Amino acid sequence: MAGELTGSIIAVTGAASGIGRAIALELAAGGANLLLHTRLNAAGLAETAAACRDRGAEVEMLLADFAAEETELLAFCEEAWKRFGPINHWVHNAGADVLTGEAAGQSFAAKLELLWRVDVRATLSITREMGRRMVEQGSGPRGIITLGWDQAATGMAGDSGEMFAAIKGAVMAYSRSLARSLAPHVRVNCVAPGWIRTSWGEQASDAWQRRAAQESLLGRWGAPDDVAGAIRFLCSPAAAFVNGQVLCVNGGFAG
Repeated sequence: MAGELTGSIIAVTGAASGIGRAIALELAAGGANLLLHTRLNAAGLAETAAACRDRGAEVEMLLADFAAEETELLAFCEEAWKRFGPINHWVHNAGADVLTGEAAGQSFAAKLELLWRVDVRATLSITREMGRRMVEQGSGPRGIITLGWDQAATGMAGDSGEMFAAIKGAVMAYSRSLARSLAPHVRVNCVAPGWIRTSWGEQASDAWQRRAAQESLLGRWGAPDDVAGAIRFLCSPAAAFVNGQVLCVNGGFAG
């Protein structure tokens, strides 16, 4: 599949580390040029950009806080489009970290509010605006990919399970509806990762390590590269007839 994304311009939000960085590197390996975003981690984003350039990609970078007001989100969309548009695919990976970041010690209500603003409200505002611009663009491959969570459909006990089921369940349902709104001009799909070993997984207790392996039919944690490979496929011509889907990347949920 080498080079199948040559000529495409793809935006990846939340690309400074973890899954976002893996996505950016995978898309660069496919030949795409990239617009990369982060909230605050400019140094991490620069590392991602340098690694993508080493793979031959042209790269632009933008910083923006997705907890901001609607006017600022739309201004970000305008700047992104002007900086490196027209954009062929928008990968909306950015989300609030309430497990290991500065918000980890906050109350349930505060975490839920942050997740709502960043993971739901900003996702809707930004992808609706980018979808409108892609429809007006008028030609070439166009697509939007959001990030959900596999257990939003089945449920998981506990504070984190309740929060993420509500938040990511909303994103997954919205993505199916956006696909209908933008059809037939722009494909919209959602990737729903399972247990992926990001920074939280690396620090998790032995009990969580065992649980993550047991809840996958493949008997292991997923890696950021597993998610990135699915997104590369969805951006590629091979996925030209894949639309309105939620793709679970979890090794087969066995929970």
